[in-house]
Amino acid sequence: MSLREASARWQSIIKRQKTGFTLLEVMISLAIVGGLLITLLYTLSYNLGITERQFTVTNITNLAKEKIEEMEENPQENRGRFPEPYDTLNYETKVKDSPFNGMSEIIVVVGNEKESITLSELVRKQK
Repeated sequence: MSLREASARWQSIIKRQKTGFTLLEVMISLAIVGGLLITLLYTLSYNLGITERQFTVTNITNLAKEKIEEMEENPQENRGRFPEPYDTLNYETKVKDSPFNGMSEIIVVVGNEKESITLSELVRKQK
């Protein structure tokens, strides 16, 4: 067999082979893409949950600071709910004696079913 005949034979074999992807190759690539999508969705869901929790904690902390400021002027024990749009949050205020002379400790607890923040501050006793 001459070189020319061998070359022609290989060219005819190559032409007869069908080009494209096999079913196995397509299924493997779909499995890889599916795994990546599942990982992406899980990560997105996890990060959204963290963001929501931090938003709630920030709101609760800010409301607790406002209650502390109110308590500085008029320290008294109280409990209740915040007005709209924070009506799902409740608060409790306490006043107790401090170990330091002439000082009282005011305590504010703000929260909901999932999260709560406790802040305390020392103030001069009112006479």
